[in-house]
Amino acid sequence: MLNDTDLETVLQDCTRGSDEERMTFPQVVGKLMAAGVERYRADLLRHEKTYYMPDGRSQVVSNAVIDGTPAMDFSAAGVDSAVRDIQAGKIAYRDFCRRVMAAGCVDYIVSISGRRAVYFGRSGESHVEMFPGAR
Repeated sequence: MLNDTDLETVLQDCTRGSDEERMTFPQVVGKLMAAGVERYRADLLRHEKTYYMPDGRSQVVSNAVIDGTPAMDFSAAGVDSAVRDIQAGKIAYRDFCRRVMAAGCVDYIVSISGRRAVYFGRSGESHVEMFPGAR
C-alpha cells in the first residue's frame, strides 16, 4: 500500500495524464489499479475527480475545465457513441468529455474493481459500460 504522498503523486499524474492526453484510459486504470485505487468519480461540472481507496480514504484532484455545458436530456446512445470512438482511437479524452457532456452526462464513476464505468445524467439516468473483455 502506498503512503499518502506517493498515492497523491499517482492520482495527480493520472489526472494530468488524462487532461494532457498523454495517457489512455487503459494506462490510467492500470496505474490506479497498481496503486490500490478501488474507484473514482469524475464530476464534469465541478472539474474534479475523487479517488476512493478500499480502506475508506479518498482524495479529490482538480482537473482541466472542459468547455461546454451538459445537455439537459440524457442520451445513452450519445454516450455509447463517444465511448466507442475513444476506444477506437478516433477521439482523445477532452473530445470524449465534450461528447458525453453533449449527450447529457454530468458525471461518471469508474469502478476498477467492478471493471465498468457508469455515466449519469442530470435526472439520474445512467449508462453502464463494461471494460472491454469484462463481459
